[in-house]
Amino acid sequence: MTIDSLDFLAAVEGLPEQLSDAHRAAGAVDPALFPRCDDIDHVVLCGMGGSGVTGDIVAAVTNDRLGVPVTVLKQYRVPAFVGPRSLVFALSYSGSTEETESMASAAAERGARIIGVAKGGPIAEIATASGGLHLACPDGFMPRAALGALIAPVFVALMRSGLLPDAHGELLAAEAQLRVRRDACRPAIEGTDNAARELARKIGRTIPLIYGGGALGGAAAYRWKCDVNENAKAPAYWHAYPELDHNEICAWGQHGDVTRQLLTVIELRHGFEHARLEPRFAITREIIEEAVHQVLEVRAAGDTRLAQLLDLIYVGMWVSCYLALDNDVDPGPVPAIFTLKDRLAAL
Repeated sequence: MTIDSLDFLAAVEGLPEQLSDAHRAAGAVDPALFPRCDDIDHVVLCGMGGSGVTGDIVAAVTNDRLGVPVTVLKQYRVPAFVGPRSLVFALSYSGSTEETESMASAAAERGARIIGVAKGGPIAEIATASGGLHLACPDGFMPRAALGALIAPVFVALMRSGLLPDAHGELLAAEAQLRVRRDACRPAIEGTDNAARELARKIGRTIPLIYGGGALGGAAAYRWKCDVNENAKAPAYWHAYPELDHNEICAWGQHGDVTRQLLTVIELRHGFEHARLEPRFAITREIIEEAVHQVLEVRAAGDTRLAQLLDLIYVGMWVSCYLALDNDVDPGPVPAIFTLKDRLAAL
């Protein structure tokens, strides 16, 4: 019998509509409420976990077009440069993430322009009290399943500010690609036509090591790792080219008798890779493949950077769910996180 006590698969299946609905809702906010790019020297995205990965996605997708620096923060403090000419996104689906609240409060005290993307809670209060903006997320999702509800408001805000004029088209292309991918990965698709299910079967009880190419591939690889951790309750690790060729490539050989039984390398490929990454993937694979159980490849589909990044991430979400269900693991609850939070709250 399938174990899915929180109906997590339904939330995963609804991601395309969630992104579309959030896009529409953010687009309906009065454009005059958004800050203007002439007043912004840098963009800062603050968040943790399933909310914080939004920052990684935005930074990876916009780094070829955004005319100001983008900083992603996953900590308690904000750096000294944050001030009145900073546009700070406080990303917390729950609205009460401890670390994000700390960063948002510090940024507000320094006069930064705050946009809170949250259901409500302290994050919304900090944003509005500082003269900023609260872009509301719909209720009823787990943070890691609320990816669309968090991403769309940020892209709309960057568009309204004048920093990312083509954000609307990016979101539409991503919504369309997610629908295509969903139709190929949902549980109703059986056999080898369901690439996500087949990937999960091939991974089996090995430990995934996810390698991505460049900024887009790296962001996708990190999210894959997080989804395997939270949904399948299993270890997973990640790295990105070209950096891994300056360190991790040296790690294969001494323990090959162990690693070839335990580790599956998953290569995440996309159409926006730098030309030098193709030979790096190929040569690195030749060097390490005898020391790992297998090397699997996933290629992104879609017409834009956001579409391809979300496409890769969506495959990983489905793979992690199938890894959970194949091992009689409930993908929804994350008791370890709540145990940690309860113990921290008691201190």
